[in-house]
Amino acid sequence: METTNLSKIRRDKMLNTISEIKKNITDEKMLTNLSMIENELTKKKYGLIWEEHEERVDKELETQIPTFEEIKDKKIVSNPNEKFNFLLEGDNLHSLYLLEKTHKEKIDLIVIDPPYNTGVNDFIYNDTYIDEEDGYRHSKWLSFMDKRLKLAKDLLSNDGYIFININDIEVAQLKILCDDIFGEENFVNLISVKMKNNAGASGGGEDKKLKKNIEYILIYSKNSVQSMNFNKVYSYTKLDDLLDYYRTNNISWKYTSVIKDFGEKEYCCTTFDGSGDEIKIYKRNNPVLTSVSKLASDENLSEYEIYKKYIDRIFTTAMPQSSIRPRVIDALKDKNFQLDKDSLYSIEYVPKSGKNKGNVYEQFYKGEKLRLFTWLKDVTEIISGDVYKADIKGTYWDGYNLNNLTKEGNIKFENGKKPINLIKDIIEMASTKSSIILDFFAGSGTTGQAVLEVNKKDNGNRKFILCTNNENEICRKITYQRLENVKKGYTNTAGIDFNLKYYRCAYIPRINTETEDLHNNLLINIKNLIQLENGIEIDDDKIRVYLNEDELDRFSINEKELEICEKIYISSDILLTSEQENIFENNNIEVYIIPEYYFEDEIMEVM
Repeated sequence: METTNLSKIRRDKMLNTISEIKKNITDEKMLTNLSMIENELTKKKYGLIWEEHEERVDKELETQIPTFEEIKDKKIVSNPNEKFNFLLEGDNLHSLYLLEKTHKEKIDLIVIDPPYNTGVNDFIYNDTYIDEEDGYRHSKWLSFMDKRLKLAKDLLSNDGYIFININDIEVAQLKILCDDIFGEENFVNLISVKMKNNAGASGGGEDKKLKKNIEYILIYSKNSVQSMNFNKVYSYTKLDDLLDYYRTNNISWKYTSVIKDFGEKEYCCTTFDGSGDEIKIYKRNNPVLTSVSKLASDENLSEYEIYKKYIDRIFTTAMPQSSIRPRVIDALKDKNFQLDKDSLYSIEYVPKSGKNKGNVYEQFYKGEKLRLFTWLKDVTEIISGDVYKADIKGTYWDGYNLNNLTKEGNIKFENGKKPINLIKDIIEMASTKSSIILDFFAGSGTTGQAVLEVNKKDNGNRKFILCTNNENEICRKITYQRLENVKKGYTNTAGIDFNLKYYRCAYIPRINTETEDLHNNLLINIKNLIQLENGIEIDDDKIRVYLNEDELDRFSINEKELEICEKIYISSDILLTSEQENIFENNNIEVYIIPEYYFEDEIMEVM
């Protein structure tokens, strides 16, 4: 039975009333006002509704055009042939506005940690901290986030993701806001992250509320159909700690068997998988199997030492949901091979999926029912000489070192610093080796360091763009300093090579006068946008920019400069002569037209 929409009935009644009133009115201003009321009544009626607020930066953008200026003395160059990462100082709305010109649909992963709006000096709106008593506290935060997330969506590539850290104060509002901006169908997960240790017996001094030790990460894709598959990320537990926990809590531990000798390999027969590919079957004669506890006693070692020593030979058995095992059983029975509790067989085949895809793989089966060997080595990793159990992360993330956050990056940052391993897990899960990663609430610069460390781990070439304001000189003395520390290395941490350009936000008046030539002012700033979009250094030797024909003409006849140059960017106003085209082609010089989209709209507005 269809329910009655009372709100719609009242709304339709009001709209009909307005329509009748308009029939008898000729005053244009009154008609305009009535039409505005109609528009408000017909707007979407599900979702967040809040009092929209204007930021100071909104007013600035009405009269001024944002640009970037490079702070040359903060440039870091490790390898001139590599592309640059970028640190952008200034209001992040300003930076996002410009990034939309250079990186629209080019950002593969966005990781942000916005202000949580706690009411205690964490959220600045129009140069004022928002406290708990502000009646528009949530509206101001939503207005602030709405503008930035809409730009973020434009920046994301079609297979990209955004990860947003948040706590329980705004998580409900943020979820609905993101459903509206990114589309409810593109919601991926809400991850819970343990970010504080449990209180003692006293309960942390909170009498009417439970102690907060969980924060959240909201994940959205740009397009759920085109988004990349997540890479698996793991939580790690040291094996001896895990074994102690199992023993203390009387929990059964499965991996207790060891195969010391695989036995002599005797070919039995061949069967075929569903695609008709061969599965070769072998009998194992005289294998030697024992237990971890017996081996520990025989070799006078602790069980943990046995696990380390025999990590690739320890197993448990399972009954897999697989089409291969029944085929093997049928083939052996057809050839009258005996199956009993001591039987050990192996097969060789080429898997069509999984980590062994395309390679000859060996599997072992034991007993009358041919239970499959599951190896401990497949669920553990050796880290710094110790064995760790690896478990695929779900939607609860734990195990981050929360006691030494102030020391990470060798800089102090008391307000909301995220564990670097948390950000590294996100990057490893949702990026490729060539991804561009954006953080427009960069804070202490954790994302930048995390990108560099993940690159070092997997030999990747990811690039980062970090945006942060410079309140209390955070960008220069915290974010930049951390990146510089990563380059140089610090206590027990080796340095990592990378290139970085430091840009500061600036403004150009949105006017054309005799003294203010907007077109020329913008052309001067185009160089920085070219560098940002392409991750390059315009050195005026190998890479050059020409904004007028006279400069280009002089360059095209200078043999010495032509010999050095590899690439030029020219204004769309310049038309190359056929002679110049031949000169550049013969000298292997790549020619690029400077995009008109950099400042085309702004120039048109004041013409």
